[in-house]
Amino acid sequence: MIRVAKPGLATTVQDLGRFGFAHLGLSPCGAADQISFRLANLLVGNSENSPALEMTLQGATLEFERPAVIAVTGAVCNCKIGSYRMPMFTAVEVPAGGVLQCSNSTGGARFYLAVQGGIDVPLIMDSASTDTRGKFGGFDGRLLRAGDVLRINGRPGMRSRAILPGALDALRRAGPIRVTRGSHSDWFTDETLAKFLESEYRVTEQADRAGLRLAGEPVVPRERRQLLTDGIPLGAVQVPQDGQPIILFVDQQTTGGYPKIANVIAADTHRVGQLRPRDEIHFAEVSIAEAVDVLRAQEQWFKGIWRS
Repeated sequence: MIRVAKPGLATTVQDLGRFGFAHLGLSPCGAADQISFRLANLLVGNSENSPALEMTLQGATLEFERPAVIAVTGAVCNCKIGSYRMPMFTAVEVPAGGVLQCSNSTGGARFYLAVQGGIDVPLIMDSASTDTRGKFGGFDGRLLRAGDVLRINGRPGMRSRAILPGALDALRRAGPIRVTRGSHSDWFTDETLAKFLESEYRVTEQADRAGLRLAGEPVVPRERRQLLTDGIPLGAVQVPQDGQPIILFVDQQTTGGYPKIANVIAADTHRVGQLRPRDEIHFAEVSIAEAVDVLRAQEQWFKGIWRS
């Protein structure tokens, strides 16, 4: 078992998401940075979708009742087990009675703790993800609190894994966040679309798992008109009446009434999950075919980073 001594700012149990229920108004939830989440689980020998912890900006302090094998991935942070400084992206053994202390993140927004065997929580609609707005899933449908006790699934004989040196350099790709044209891109002139792609935007303090409000050059439709509320895909970039874009994310509402100028491609959603308030970003347009190729290449990279 793991006892939560300090919960951090916003620590939840997540998996890769709850899909197939948008028609019921349920967002997918799940890990905001799915690449880092998958890496953490595979490092300790779990399946990619095993329930694990997502910590945001400020890390948790956790007490381990029994020996465990853990890995921390994602944003840069300092983690210690007692006086031992734990390396990130590496499977590490925690002794019985060990205390893991994770600091604030210094690069990126979210980091992930996977425990060999996975965190034992009930599956709701085939997922362990925490839906904090719906108050279900994960650990009692909420953020972790001091005093909570997490149970671990026992999986004896599991083998941890290691990542090839330098293989994670591609994970830290800089440059623009790539987007395809949104379902209402024809509401905007070519000049406005070009301005959107050329402009730099700052992530505001109004940024969480549901969406990231940006500040920068306003983008305005060619004419003001009402939009019938329709479905919202993950990573949609909406433009409200003030012209300041909003990237809708894993805890997003499933329908909305603002025009969608663009959509973040699947291969770059993990980068959105690591954005912090005051980060500056810009966008680059790619075609649907290019987005598919990029995702395919990312998955090939993912398969090839492991030591044999």
